[in-house]
Amino acid sequence: MTDPLSGHDGPYDAPVEIRGFSVLPEWIDYNGHMNVGYYGVAFDLALEKLMVEHLGLGEPQVKSLGQGPYILQSHMNFLREVQQDQRFWFRFRMLDADQKRGHYFAQMMSEDAEICATQEALFMNVSHETGRSVPYPDWAVARLARMVRDHAGLEPAPQVGQPIGIRRA
Repeated sequence: MTDPLSGHDGPYDAPVEIRGFSVLPEWIDYNGHMNVGYYGVAFDLALEKLMVEHLGLGEPQVKSLGQGPYILQSHMNFLREVQQDQRFWFRFRMLDADQKRGHYFAQMMSEDAEICATQEALFMNVSHETGRSVPYPDWAVARLARMVRDHAGLEPAPQVGQPIGIRRA
């Protein structure tokens, strides 16, 4: 068993807030707002902060253990445009986790606390040596489980589990 690399054992804020982002000029598309691809970049940057600062996973885990989280599935909803230089932040909640995987929901928030976009995603711990899934260290499993418990009482978000498709009357 390895020791935790960073982060903490909880309790975890419900939801965890990750702050300090703004829309970069190169993220703006020909429609004059943040391009759809950069939402994924922004969610990924915020997820890395959650992983490192709270759970002790992410880049330190890769460097120390040769394993790290891979996103298996992601579903985003775009609810409000964001413009160049606009500041934004994130709220994360861990919905579920097991020995190898985690399921989270995140909201990208404007400075005035309006939801701009959401992401629901599933990640899995993968060995860089084999390219296959491996269990997290015991301390990481315990932290993920604690975060799931700490977030269990949050109000359900309408976007969680939402199917994609054309709605017909």
